[in-house]
Amino acid sequence: MVGWVALMWVLTAIDGGTPRCFPGMADQPLVCEYGIEPRDPAELRDVFPAAFLHFGFDHLIANSVPLLVFGFIAALRGIGRFLGVCLIIIAISGLGVWLTSAPGSITAGASGVVFGLFGYLLVRGFVERNALDITIGVVVFLLYGSILWGVLPTASGVSWQGHLFGLIGGVLAAFWLRRSPGSPGGRGDRWRGRGRGWGGRRGLQGPPPGHPG
Repeated sequence: MVGWVALMWVLTAIDGGTPRCFPGMADQPLVCEYGIEPRDPAELRDVFPAAFLHFGFDHLIANSVPLLVFGFIAALRGIGRFLGVCLIIIAISGLGVWLTSAPGSITAGASGVVFGLFGYLLVRGFVERNALDITIGVVVFLLYGSILWGVLPTASGVSWQGHLFGLIGGVLAAFWLRRSPGSPGGRGDRWRGRGRGWGGRRGLQGPPPGHPG
């Protein structure tokens, strides 16, 4: 997560810290070039890079700490699963922005990922019936629950669409990537008591009759 946030700071520094977007300008800042412009099919390629770009350091600072906190907690369950969660969040948040943002707008920033990880941490424990993750979700809500106001269109210049669809993406990721009952850290044992073969319902041990070993 430190590396992720450091990359965003480097990209913002490359843009000069206070990028401005002007239509027709030959040498656009990265955030203008790869931000999401709604309902233009060519802009679908920018859904993922837009999540790493920001409109200046103030924008970046607002996202850095919650991204570090939520990302670190989410990644404790495994890097592979965490990356899958983030891909789902970025895709759904970006597509939601592409479909619903105001004409002529450019949207970028990690806030969709922040809201997505927040939603993921809130519901993960309930989806998997894991007491520790439920406790983590409750603590995260008590500390950061006020950010939910960000899904409402109450502030001009702020992509509430990215926030809302990021939150939806995080909740969906909790369901789509939930641990199966037989996986490490999951609930119980998927195999136990299901099979009809040797060692299935009766719990018999050892090889079947006539087996060499």
